[in-house]
Amino acid sequence: MTSQHPTARRMSFDGRGLALSLMPWAALALALSSGCRGNSAAQAPPAPPPSAVKIVDLAPTAIEDASEFIATLHSLRSTTVQPEVEGLLTRIFVKSGQQVKSGTPLVQINAERQQAAVSSAEANLAGAEADVTYWQQQAKRLASLVDAGAVSKAESDQAQNQLRTAEARLKALKAQVQEGRVQLSFFRVTAPQSGVVGDIPVREGDRVTTSTVITTIDDKQGLEAYIQVPLDRSTQARVGLPVQLLDSDGKTVATNPITFVAPRVDDATQTVQVKSLLRAVPPSVRVLQFVRARIVWREVQGLKVPVTAVVRVSGQYFCFVAEPGQGGGLTATQRPIDVGEMVGNDYVVRSGLKTGEKLIVSGIQKIGNGAPVRAE
Repeated sequence: MTSQHPTARRMSFDGRGLALSLMPWAALALALSSGCRGNSAAQAPPAPPPSAVKIVDLAPTAIEDASEFIATLHSLRSTTVQPEVEGLLTRIFVKSGQQVKSGTPLVQINAERQQAAVSSAEANLAGAEADVTYWQQQAKRLASLVDAGAVSKAESDQAQNQLRTAEARLKALKAQVQEGRVQLSFFRVTAPQSGVVGDIPVREGDRVTTSTVITTIDDKQGLEAYIQVPLDRSTQARVGLPVQLLDSDGKTVATNPITFVAPRVDDATQTVQVKSLLRAVPPSVRVLQFVRARIVWREVQGLKVPVTAVVRVSGQYFCFVAEPGQGGGLTATQRPIDVGEMVGNDYVVRSGLKTGEKLIVSGIQKIGNGAPVRAE
């Protein structure tokens, strides 16, 4: 028998003894580990409380099928004032922006030469009137002498001819004086209509001609909105459809009907011109101003959602709908939707939502898909 080294036997003994002595400690560690995992599962954090949000029931409402355009305001009573005579401008009676009535003097052109011509014609007229009076008396006197046989019939006829000549000259001079007075009135340029005086580019002392623009006069009571409607919508344009004028915030400030639809297409823009006579005129508008205008084609029933209830992610619009969850509570469900144009502070919903669903309209920043919610 081969003898073992005492040290080897001791090491083997010590090794088995160490293994035996470690077994209770391993079991204890395993038990402690299992106990820790059990306590961790038992002490899981509680679910977060439902978030308080505002919820509304979706219901159909009247939605306007409308298109927005940029319209130009033109005046039916807009006048460019130009003189009918030439001369030096001696006086300006009005100021830019002044409200005037028809016939109000605007400017005065030097009329001394024309006044002298009228005075000369009036003097000639007075002489012609005296000649007529003289030959009337002569013709009457000679006619009586012919009856008495004191003068010949030829002398009487000659007097009648002189009377007719004097009357013709008198008539011509009266027409000349009348024409001179009319021409003289042109040297004082007056307002052809009531309205607001525009810019006055001329100054006293300037020489003006018949092509010189003195000023413009516009009356806002005769404004029309000119709208260029694309061909794809032109078939729907008809007289009587409402045209809404919008302010900078998109609010309607005036509504007027369409009064004219052009029978032809503009070959340059391939649009159809539509006009709306402004019976209701906002006080802030001006002639030739660009304004926002909406043509309402029809009214339909549909759904609208507040802008604040919609979020946009990568070009897709989403909203949150409150649906029944576990335990009888409500859960926020993120829903993709397709929206149309914005009407006031609402989006028109084309698809993605149905009547009767509960839409979350506030507090959407603090919730996510599947989050518990409650109506506040």
